[in-house]
Amino acid sequence: MATRSSLIAWGIAIASFGLLGYAYYLQHAEAMAPCPLCILQRYAFALVGVCALISQLPPRSAGMGRWALLAAALAALVGAGVAARHVWVLEHPGSSCGRDLVEDFVNGLAPARWWPDMFMADAPCGLPLEPVLGLQIPVWSLLWLSTLGVLSIVAARHASRRRTR
Repeated sequence: MATRSSLIAWGIAIASFGLLGYAYYLQHAEAMAPCPLCILQRYAFALVGVCALISQLPPRSAGMGRWALLAAALAALVGAGVAARHVWVLEHPGSSCGRDLVEDFVNGLAPARWWPDMFMADAPCGLPLEPVLGLQIPVWSLLWLSTLGVLSIVAARHASRRRTR
C-alpha cells in the first residue's frame, strides 16, 4: 500500500511534468515564445518533478526520500522567487529582466542545446501575454511553485514520521 508521502510525491511529479507539457503546448500551439525568466521557471518545474521521482526510487534508504523531497521544496522556492520577479517585471513595464545577461546564461545551459524547443529563450520578459483564466502565466507559475513547495515539505514530513515509527 502506498504511503501518504508517496502519493503526494507522485502527485508533485505528475503536476510538475504536466505543467511543463502545458508550457510546451502554449509555446508551440498558441505561439507564446518563452522569455529567460520563463525558461528558469521551467527548470524549476523540471527539477521539482525529478526530485519527487527520485524520492520514489527503490530501494529507498531511510532518508533519501526525505532529502529528495526537501530538494524539490528548495527548487520550488527558487522557482517561485523567479516567478515573483517575473510578475514584478510585468507590473513595471519600464523594467527588464536583464534580457541580454539572463538570456545568454539561460541559452548557454546544456538543456538549451539538448532540447531547444523546451529550454531556449527567445522573447522579452516584459511582454504581456494573453491571461489564462484571468491571470498572467507567471502568476500561475508562482502559485503552482508555491503549492508544490509546500506539498514537498508536507511529504518530507510524512516520510520522516514514517521512518521514526
